[in-house]
Amino acid sequence: MDSRRSSSSFFDREKHVVFLQMMNQLLPSDYQGQEINRLTLAYFAISGLHILGALDEVDKEEVSSWVLSLQAHPRNEAELNNGQFFGFHGSRSSQFPRDDNGVLIHNGSHLASTYCALAILKIVGYNFSCINSKSILTSMRNLQQPDGSFMPTHVGAETDLRFVFCAAAICSMLENWSGMDKEKAKEYILNCQSYDGGFGLIPGSESHGGATYCAVASLQLMGFIENDILSKSSSSSIINVPLLLDWSLQRQAADGGFQGRANKASDTCYAFWVGGVLRILGGYKFIDKKALHRFLLTCQSQYGGFSKFPGQLPDLYHSYYGFSAFSMLEEPGLIPICVELGIADIAAIGH
Repeated sequence: MDSRRSSSSFFDREKHVVFLQMMNQLLPSDYQGQEINRLTLAYFAISGLHILGALDEVDKEEVSSWVLSLQAHPRNEAELNNGQFFGFHGSRSSQFPRDDNGVLIHNGSHLASTYCALAILKIVGYNFSCINSKSILTSMRNLQQPDGSFMPTHVGAETDLRFVFCAAAICSMLENWSGMDKEKAKEYILNCQSYDGGFGLIPGSESHGGATYCAVASLQLMGFIENDILSKSSSSSIINVPLLLDWSLQRQAADGGFQGRANKASDTCYAFWVGGVLRILGGYKFIDKKALHRFLLTCQSQYGGFSKFPGQLPDLYHSYYGFSAFSMLEEPGLIPICVELGIADIAAIGH
């Protein structure tokens, strides 16, 4: 048996808490290449501790001050409307000071970092009335493209469903939808549904578990589909629900885990990405929960955390989505998760 594999037959919450405490305090050297995404890594650690019921391990004031220090602010109304995005930087590495004339030359604000920043602030109970939401929402409209998709940063990058989801989640958390054209975004999402029922990251691409989550969660957040849509009339839905349900259920493999695409190996994170789609649709009751539970435990590390595949070393990303999957499986002691926002229910609805 691989020495790195956990021999545990149960969800080892205490080890997972210790694992996340360690990650929250000092990241291993292997994460150096992810320095630019430090805010996202913090989201995994802090939200993970919340789901595990261990948020008391976090200094909430210190966390909120650090997150807020990464927000980019316009000097005036003119700068707000000059095409830049004034969201949150992913780390100090992308946060440059203004030049001698006070001009922000390198503004690396990113949609994904902004989503993670707001999620963390929700989790620690920060008062959102103190956030300059106008600058975020007004400038975020600069990122939406004519086809309804979003770029993640104003200097240009790929456009796909990941950033449509980030924009929808940001508007939802700020309770203000002025930051995007929902109708245009909806049309883009619908154009990404493939012939087999799943969604690709861009129109015409292969169906993918992560992209399908981004599509379905976005539509739910924007109010275009209802929760538990399977209990409603499918003929009234804007998406092909029966085909989507079929594609999603087919992603549970013989080993009990979920795969992200057809003919791929089961992977811990898709227990959330695809499982989350089924939860939103009302089809989670159709999966083999016992088999999924068994598969996930083969990915649980003896050191705490979860790995991508059975028997490997754990990482922060797969650990977080492993915890999220166990929350959906109603593991005792875990806090219920708001699937469409990717944070605990209690954080999503406010304190």
